[in-house]
Amino acid sequence: AAPSATAAAPGSATARHIRRVAMDVALADEVERRRNLAIISHPDAGKTTLTEKLLLYGGAISQAGAVKAKGEQRRATSDFMELEQQRGISISSTVLSYEYDGKQVNVLDTPGHQDFSEDTYRTLAAADNAVMLVDAAKGLEPQTRKLFEVARLRRLPLFTFVNKLDRPSLSPYELIDQIEAEFGISCCPLLWPVGSGDRFR
Repeated sequence: AAPSATAAAPGSATARHIRRVAMDVALADEVERRRNLAIISHPDAGKTTLTEKLLLYGGAISQAGAVKAKGEQRRATSDFMELEQQRGISISSTVLSYEYDGKQVNVLDTPGHQDFSEDTYRTLAAADNAVMLVDAAKGLEPQTRKLFEVARLRRLPLFTFVNKLDRPSLSPYELIDQIEAEFGISCCPLLWPVGSGDRFR
């Protein structure tokens, strides 16, 4: 005859061990389904605007806010402090979350200004990967270079998003050459813009 299974007494060491293992498994599952995405760049490249669009397309908000909101226009979700709203800049990192494809995506909107860079460096310690945002007209800027090096030291997977292509800008080839030459990495474009400035589609 097969041995019968006996339940562990509620306060026994075996029961405590079973609860601890179950909690460890649940914690590991919860950690595995989370993704922490940091957005880094020089000031005014559009980090907060990109964050708003990610929240909008991720279903967390129904209308994207603006960094420099006027009148009845909705303000950016991550710029909640009065000083941030007055100055139109991010002063501290903000975590904004939404569910996507069974994962919890935590978007880390970081300050770009050098005065607040320590906050950004600390935030990168919590990131699984990063988006390096580049202004298409200006190319790589000093703070973007510094933050790239921090991401490289932390061995963060990094992808680049080129913003503001609806304004007069460098060509995609010039931007790719600049990134590859300065950082010694190979770029693999996933999307290619059609036109630039007023001809951008």
